[in-house]
Amino acid sequence: MRAVADIPHPSLKITLLSWNSKYLIKFEKGDFEQTYKVREMDVDGDEGAKALIDDDFIEAVENRFLAMRDAFVSTMRRHN
Repeated sequence: MRAVADIPHPSLKITLLSWNSKYLIKFEKGDFEQTYKVREMDVDGDEGAKALIDDDFIEAVENRFLAMRDAFVSTMRRHN
């Protein structure tokens, strides 16, 4: 696995990786993470993969992190 780039962001850790003919776009926030896989042939190299990480995508990822947290908090409450 090759680390391609760390994408600066104020509230998320965003890492672009290359592995097995795919780019992995990894988002981390606290104890949660999301990873998206994109075939290398579907984008124009490293820069094409980086271009996918636009404001709309980041907003959707942040909303998904909120939903993940809510689901986890709910299950913890049910089982404690």
